[in-house]
Amino acid sequence: MGLEEVQIRNLEHRANRAGWLRAAVLGSNDGLVSTASLMIAIAAANKSDFIITAGLAGIAAGAMSMAVGEYVSVKSQLDVENADREIETRQLAEDPESEFAELVDIYVKRGLTENLAKQVVTAMHAKNALDAHLRDELGHYDHTRARPVQAAAASAISFTAGGVVPLIGALIATANQVPLILTFTAAGLIAAGYISAKIAGSALPSTIFRVFSGGVIGVTITAGIGWLVGLTGV
Repeated sequence: MGLEEVQIRNLEHRANRAGWLRAAVLGSNDGLVSTASLMIAIAAANKSDFIITAGLAGIAAGAMSMAVGEYVSVKSQLDVENADREIETRQLAEDPESEFAELVDIYVKRGLTENLAKQVVTAMHAKNALDAHLRDELGHYDHTRARPVQAAAASAISFTAGGVVPLIGALIATANQVPLILTFTAAGLIAAGYISAKIAGSALPSTIFRVFSGGVIGVTITAGIGWLVGLTGV
């Protein structure tokens, strides 16, 4: 098998998607559940005139909140990675012999003989010692590196896409909006689970069930709170 074929086969791996997939799945699911829950809670509280306005406001506020939250959290992860890089750079400059021995020990524990491990580390130090230590000592890989802007964008876009689904149900309803909101939300949750499973390479039934059941619980609780608010006349 040639190098080109190996590179093509490596594209099947999902690790390079981890940086944005989590944000996208969380955003779409949150957009579906929070927007639907908000509109159904308002309907349950007998405030149906405000459903569309609440849905639009919820999508805008939620998308911005998700984007900012993702950026801040992933930026913190990136700060840790950068700090580790600085520490490793300093250690290599101050005590290269100990760092060499540390990497040899890592490879020996993975199954190489000591002589072979020393040959490997010598070759790696000659090419790029820092990258070798970041990868094999700390588990830092470029394809899994924290990317705050990418995560923020994926979160905001997916939240908006998810929130639009129940909103469409409310917009096209001619009378009672709740049944169509629930129908569109259920379809959106199933689609989100399906897309998530396909991108991540996970089992379809369990992924769809996890996303769908979580959404149902969230909508049910929020609708119940709206119903209680309607009973009290608040």
